[in-house]
Amino acid sequence: MARIFSVYENVPKLQNRYLKAASGKEALLKLITEAEVSEQVYNSNAIENSTLTLEETDKILLQIDLDRYISERELFEAKNLARVVAYIDQKAADKELNFEMILLLHKMLLSNIRDDVAGRFRNETEWVRVGSHIALDPNQIDDAMREMLLTYKLNQNENIIKRVSLLHLTFENIHPFVDGNGRIGRVINNYLLLRAGHVPINIKFVDRALYYKAFNEFDVSGKTKTMEEIVGKALTNSYHKRLAYLEGKEIISLKEFSTRSGQSHSNLINKANRQTIEAFLEKGKWKIGV
Repeated sequence: MARIFSVYENVPKLQNRYLKAASGKEALLKLITEAEVSEQVYNSNAIENSTLTLEETDKILLQIDLDRYISERELFEAKNLARVVAYIDQKAADKELNFEMILLLHKMLLSNIRDDVAGRFRNETEWVRVGSHIALDPNQIDDAMREMLLTYKLNQNENIIKRVSLLHLTFENIHPFVDGNGRIGRVINNYLLLRAGHVPINIKFVDRALYYKAFNEFDVSGKTKTMEEIVGKALTNSYHKRLAYLEGKEIISLKEFSTRSGQSHSNLINKANRQTIEAFLEKGKWKIGV
């Protein structure tokens, strides 16, 4: 738990540095955001078992033909999610998260994939299972979603990491949609972070086992500790990346940093994973600003 408290203390400092560094650098921020879309799309889809690689996701979003056949579903999953990511970046600051917005995001996500269920919650005949977990009775979804949003709103004095983690776990536990719950849940995380004046996060495919552990922990005990660790480290990672660019640092690989500093590369990787140094993952590689 000490690591989570450390992140709690560090995030406001990183936010203040970011706000100062970002002033007058809207063009650079726009480039960083645009460059990050394919990574967010790749990781979120990969968590849901998409076969697309990061390189293939990049090509799809750049409208470059792939070297292999992929299903129409995977093609639209990439394009639609990219559209949703771009949309919330523009709209989150202006519009409160409510049923209308959640349903709109879901409709955008599942357009041309599952138009029959896009933009609506499960009806009374539509039950879903995630592993051994049977999601909430469809007749209880509206009330549970209202309670979820109200709890988030009433907990304004709580740390943003804890608030987002609890809402995300609650949302996935409810599983309000027939399809697309995981992707929309991760989109909602960023919607809330952006509204709170933070930067978006990217929950990585490589952390999928820990991510699933967080859901199991919540199902069994109602605890949010593991999800807080995931969200907290993802948030510091995102700040470290932006600050490296915005503060004009030289960005090098962690391996190069190891050579320059005389520190063990494996030790630096461990510190990066714990986010106790200002390292960040970009295109699957650890980097740091010096």
